[in-house]
Amino acid sequence: MAKMNIELVREQIYWSYANLAMAHTAVVQKNEKYDKLSYMIRSRLFKGLKEGTMNMRTIFDDEKIKLQTGQICNYCGSIDSLSIDHILPKKYGGQDIAENLIYACRTCNSSKGKKDLMEWMNFREQFLPLMIIRRYLKLTFNYCNENGLIDKKIEELKKMELPFKIDLLPIKYPKPNELTLNAEESKNAI
Repeated sequence: MAKMNIELVREQIYWSYANLAMAHTAVVQKNEKYDKLSYMIRSRLFKGLKEGTMNMRTIFDDEKIKLQTGQICNYCGSIDSLSIDHILPKKYGGQDIAENLIYACRTCNSSKGKKDLMEWMNFREQFLPLMIIRRYLKLTFNYCNENGLIDKKIEELKKMELPFKIDLLPIKYPKPNELTLNAEESKNAI
């Protein structure tokens, strides 16, 4: 595939979200690697998002999953010493709203601190559960949309102090057999 020419924030988020959908499907199907269907899903979703014929799913779906998962660390699956974490750090503009709050064990919460979620993921050298990344992308999209940033150039956002780092949105995902959908699976894999 030719190198993507992505300049706008909207495109960057859509490309990351399309890659997430590709990874999610492959994990659900228990594939060891990405197949033709995976790439077709990514391509169609990205095109549909760009053209406005498709939308990102609402955060409501993620809230249902959060309630069903219960009180576990959404990063590692621990049930010990839980606290509340802001996915988008409050210090940089993340809000005190349910969509931005999840359970995290004190170890993960302390380790993440005020870091951007993707920055922390890179620091840990371990991919986070896909459902957390999905929520993060939706929060990032909503923040950009509400603050008039969605159609700005990516380079403009790199210079701004925001609750996310636009250039760290994941566009490459590990092999499906190296990923988990949620923290409960991560815990069971240990």
